[in-house]
Amino acid sequence: MKVQREEGGIVTLTEEGLKQIKDSPLFNEGLRPTSKAEHHWTAYNFASLWIGMCICLPAYSLAAGLIALGMNWVQAIITIILGNLIVLIPILLNSHAGTKFGIPYPVFARLWFGSKGTHIPSLARGLIGAGWFGINCWFGGAAIDTLLSSMSGWGSIPGHLAIAFLLFWALNVWVAYRGPEAIRRMEFWAAPTLIVMSIALLIWAVTSAGGWGPMLSAPSKLTSTGEFLKIFFPSLTGAIAFWATMALNIPDFCRYAKSQKAQIVGQSIALPTTMGFFSFIGIAVTSATVLIFGEAIWDPAAVLAKFSPLAIFFGTIGIVLATLTTNVAANIVAPARAIENLWPRKMTFANGAIIAGVVSLLFQPWYILENFGNYIFGWLGTYAALLGPIDGIAIADYWLVRKRRIHLIELYQTDGRYHYTSGFNRKAIWALIAGILVPFVCKLIPGMQFVWDNAWTVGLLVSGLLYTWLMRDDSSCLGIEEYRKITAAGIARNA
Repeated sequence: MKVQREEGGIVTLTEEGLKQIKDSPLFNEGLRPTSKAEHHWTAYNFASLWIGMCICLPAYSLAAGLIALGMNWVQAIITIILGNLIVLIPILLNSHAGTKFGIPYPVFARLWFGSKGTHIPSLARGLIGAGWFGINCWFGGAAIDTLLSSMSGWGSIPGHLAIAFLLFWALNVWVAYRGPEAIRRMEFWAAPTLIVMSIALLIWAVTSAGGWGPMLSAPSKLTSTGEFLKIFFPSLTGAIAFWATMALNIPDFCRYAKSQKAQIVGQSIALPTTMGFFSFIGIAVTSATVLIFGEAIWDPAAVLAKFSPLAIFFGTIGIVLATLTTNVAANIVAPARAIENLWPRKMTFANGAIIAGVVSLLFQPWYILENFGNYIFGWLGTYAALLGPIDGIAIADYWLVRKRRIHLIELYQTDGRYHYTSGFNRKAIWALIAGILVPFVCKLIPGMQFVWDNAWTVGLLVSGLLYTWLMRDDSSCLGIEEYRKITAAGIARNA
């Protein structure tokens, strides 16, 4: 009896297939494969998702940080766009699995780590997402605190910054609690609003500073190729790491894609262009503040605080929207799903969102954002060394080892082929350890710092290649004939 069907490149479970997994301890409504009707996200939905996520205060600060490290505006923009084009590759590769099979990231991870081993990559991604959630809440809370203080006597209240942060944190948790579909609806309307507000800020900077020339004339402080490369490679890794988190759990969103074309077009257009454009705005506006106010003001909230009360009001709305759209989409879905996956029969996405919000406070985002070194080299650089190997294993498993063939039912079975030995795929664990160790060891060896500076790329290649070799004869892999037998369409399409 057929348990899964393929139509238009989308694989879904038949009624018989769904019936077989409903009583599994690995199943709940949030983790099940999506139905054909649920594949309704268009290219616009994905474009608006990325626009909403990219227009955020951390992206603004990333560009500002590169300038502070000595780059000129051209070098900073090229570094950011190149990093986003690189990370777009694993994003699209992992998106294919989510779109084709309608599975969220923790279930996708069962494929390569096992039904219990999935908690390793899921919680790793989830913890980093929780850390980013706290960082975005701190950015947003601090911005609101600045703007309120400029409009009223808010700044005289004891602990006003902490209060603004906690109130904004609570708002983010509440929106996330409502689930992925609420996120999609919010992104739909927020994206065009944020584009208009960003362009308005840029127009103000150009007109107030007397044109482009005076704004962007600052030379690079990196006077030799050696000095530039010393900053460029760790900065490139930071730019990659900025969205390396989404490269892993992008199936959480692409499981709703209408087609492969919809997610490819929407993501490919929106991610690199929006990050490049908004980073340019951050650099241009900051450069303009030197001419207008006599000092470089990197904080957009501090810039807005110098405007009229009406402009401050609309600017505050923009900052709230920018932070919310990034935070609830990019940073809460993964930890919420990871927590849900720990106890599928007892935990829901909403419960996971609340727990993830609480965990985010433990990361002390105020310390991470204390200086650009902590932010770019410490936070971004360190977690890149962890996520690169996981990305490598995910891509290698789906594209090279299994060749895009999955038995959906067995992802929800505790004794299926993806359970491996005692629930863990030890080959994936060894590949992960190798991918993490190589950059870390090279960091300690004189003359090998270059490897650590490119930890995400090196880890991805080491783990991906080693995993492919270890899995070359693994019995969990479906043959083409076996895949045909379980698919109602009768043939295995490669859409």
